Amino acid sequence: MEKLSNPQKTIEVIKKYDFAFQKKFGQNFLIDAHVLNKIIASADITKDDCVLEIGPGIGTMTQYLAEAAGKVVAVEIDRNLIPILSETLADYENVTVINEDVLKLDIAKLADEYNQGRPIKVVANLPYYITTPIIMGLFESHVPVKSITVMVQKEVALRMQAGPGTKDYGALSLAVQFYAEPYIVANVPPNCFMPRPNVGSAVIRLTLHENPPTTVKDESLMFRIIRASFNQRRKTLLNGLNNSPEIAATKEQIQTAFEKLGFPANVRGETLTLKEFAALADEFAEF
Repeated sequence: MEKLSNPQKTIEVIKKYDFAFQKKFGQNFLIDAHVLNKIIASADITKDDCVLEIGPGIGTMTQYLAEAAGKVVAVEIDRNLIPILSETLADYENVTVINEDVLKLDIAKLADEYNQGRPIKVVANLPYYITTPIIMGLFESHVPVKSITVMVQKEVALRMQAGPGTKDYGALSLAVQFYAEPYIVANVPPNCFMPRPNVGSAVIRLTLHENPPTTVKDESLMFRIIRASFNQRRKTLLNGLNNSPEIAATKEQIQTAFEKLGFPANVRGETLTLKEFAALADEFAEF
């Protein structure tokens, strides 16, 4: 079958099945072979790999993944796309399509079933509205994942890669960098998709750390502190933590922790590094 990265072929398939794009699923299909090849290359897919693709759409990227990988498991929430995928992927025996919501899927079990429990690689053109829940779900559940190479909204990619003191730095930057090393592979303009999104996109590769860049006694406490620090960006860190319902410490305890760590009283969350947040969480764990 002719590749779906040819826009004419995509239009032909959509018309044949009278497919209607669902806004609630954030459907924007890639129609650019150059971008697809770049995604496959940057994800470093080989015949030894089992790839989880989230939201295959009509199977455009799935075709490229199937040619590069040993096994592809494509998880698609929209049941209207299943008959289309049966046709567009008919030539590829190494692809399994699962009609499920990926957020409700046991990915550790999937890795066990299709890759003998070895780390899988995740590749996806993600719907923008669930980018963060999907990525954080993969990280926090500690499923065996080697890397995540995804198309996301450009501003989200910038936030994932941002460092302390920059306008894009926030809770997402810290969460991603605790689990993985982010690298923006390419910026992708709206004309590479059908229909065209209203925003620019970027491909970002997240390579999971073998060991986290910092140790912390209580991971969940650290992330509660991080969320509280950025919930009210205009406030000092002291006030942000003191006002947060997620943080049980008193103002005096927070001040004591700051003094022990050498933080000024008016320090703001956006200036702290991941290591400094971990050190703060370890102080709070003593309360």
